[in-house]
Amino acid sequence: MGMTTGRAADFLVVANRLPVDVEQLEDGTQRWRSSPGGLVSALEPFLRDRKGAWVGWSGQADLDVASFDDDGLVMHPVRLSAAEVRDHYEGFSNATLWPLYHDVVVRPVFERAWWDSHVAVNRRFADAAAAAAAPGATVWVQDYQLQLVPAMLREQRPDLRIGFFLHIPFPPVELFMQLPWRSEIVRGLLGADVVGFQMPGGAQNFLWLTRKLLGLEPSKAAVHVRSHPGSVPYDGRQVKVGAFPISIDTAAFDELSRQSRTVERAQQIRTDLGNPRRLLLGVDRLDYTKGIDVRLRALRELLVTRQVDPESVAMVQLATPSRERVDQYKAMRRSIEEQVGRLNGEFGRVGRPIVHYLHQPVDREELVALYCAADVMVVTPLRDGMNLVCKEYVATRHDLDGALVLSEFAGAAAELTDAFLVNPHDLNSVAHALERALTMDPTEERSRMRAMHRQVMTHDVSRWAQSFLDFLEPTPMPSTNTTTPALDVTTLIRPTPLTAAATPQ
Repeated sequence: MGMTTGRAADFLVVANRLPVDVEQLEDGTQRWRSSPGGLVSALEPFLRDRKGAWVGWSGQADLDVASFDDDGLVMHPVRLSAAEVRDHYEGFSNATLWPLYHDVVVRPVFERAWWDSHVAVNRRFADAAAAAAAPGATVWVQDYQLQLVPAMLREQRPDLRIGFFLHIPFPPVELFMQLPWRSEIVRGLLGADVVGFQMPGGAQNFLWLTRKLLGLEPSKAAVHVRSHPGSVPYDGRQVKVGAFPISIDTAAFDELSRQSRTVERAQQIRTDLGNPRRLLLGVDRLDYTKGIDVRLRALRELLVTRQVDPESVAMVQLATPSRERVDQYKAMRRSIEEQVGRLNGEFGRVGRPIVHYLHQPVDREELVALYCAADVMVVTPLRDGMNLVCKEYVATRHDLDGALVLSEFAGAAAELTDAFLVNPHDLNSVAHALERALTMDPTEERSRMRAMHRQVMTHDVSRWAQSFLDFLEPTPMPSTNTTTPALDVTTLIRPTPLTAAATPQ
C-alpha cells in the first residue's frame, strides 16, 4: 500500500469505516490490513474498474493518516477525535439512532451535544468526499451514521450523482417523530438522487415522512399512481426512493463450505461437542436487538418439559463483542451469561454442557465450519434490517440439509419464507419452531432448504449493488419519438421475488 497523489475518483464509496484496519506491530509501527466484508466484495469490481476510492474512518481515535493507494483503490481516512467517537459514534449513532430505528427496544437518548458532534463529523465526511470526487462522479453513501452527508455533499458538488443506502431498518413514522432533529435527517437524505432501504416498509415510511415533515408530495406510491412512482420532488429534482434487499457474497460461502478442510473442521466440531444428534447454532453481535435471550429461554422450556432430550441436543452460541463500553451492552452480556450458566447447571453433565458460549470473534473459515456443522440455525432478532447470518448459513447448505428458525422481524424473512418464521416476542412461537426444526423429517428439511438455497444463491450481493446502481446511474435511452415509461413503483419498493429462470450473478 503506497501513498497516493490524490487522483480524483469517478466512483466513490463513503462509509463509517474503511475496508481496511490498522494493525499494531510488535515494534510499535502500524500497517493496514484488509478486512473485506460483503459490502467490499460487492463494490470492489465497480471501484477498481472506475478509478474508485473509499472515504471512511480508520477505527482508531485521533489517528491522522494521509490518503493512500491500496492496489488501485484509493483510501481516504477521515479523522475522529476521542470526543467524537464518544459523542457522534457511541452517542448519537448508537445510543440515539440505533435504538430509535430498532423499534425503541431500549429508550433512545436525545442529547444536544451528541447532535452537534454528529453534524460536525458528517460535514467532515462530506468535505472529504467532495475533495476526492471527479467531476460528474458517482458517490454512494452508506448507513445510518452518515444520513446528513448527501445534502451536505450536494451543497458543495451539485455535479455529482449521489446515492444513499440504509443498512438498518427505517422506523415507523410515529417512532421517527420522537427525534428532535427529524426534519434535518430527512433533508439530509433528500440530498441523494436515490435513497435505498432494505424493505418496502422502510421506503414507504420515508415517503410518508417527507409529506408530514416537509409538506412534499411524494409519488403516491401507496395508491399506485404511475407518474414518477417511488420518488419525491425536492429542490428541483426527483429523488427516487426504493427497497433494495441486501445479500451476501454467496459464491464465496458456497466455495468455502465445499473445501475439504472445512468439512473436516465441521466434523471435528461435532466430535468436540460429543456428537449430539442435533446441533443448534446462534451467531450474532452481542446486541440487545438480536434476541439471544429469547432463544435461550425457548430452549430451556423445551428441556424443562422434556420435549427435547438434553442428551440429544447441544447448542453453540457465538456472540461477538460489540460496543463493550455502553452500559446496556454490559448488562445484556451479564444476563445472557447467567442464562447460559443456568441451562448448563440444570441440564448439562460433566464434559457435556448444553450450551457452548463463545464471546469472541472468529475468522470466516471457522464461521463457515460452524455453519456446516449445525443442524439448526437460530436467528431471533427483535428487529433487524436484513440479517445476513441466516443467508450465510443457507449459502453453505449445498447438500440441502439443515433448518432455519428465523424471526419474522428480520428483513430476510420476506425472502426466506421456507424458514420456520417466529414472533420473537412470543416464547411459545419460538419454542414450537425449535421443536419442529429439531424433529422434522428429512424430506421436509430438503424441500424447505432447497427453496431457500435457490433464493440466496440467485440474489447475491453483486446483484444487489447492480440493482441500486441501475437506478442511480440509469443507462441513457436510445433517441426515439416515444416517451420514456415511468418506473413502476413495484420495482422500487418490493423485494425481488424468486424466479426459477434467474441466474446467479
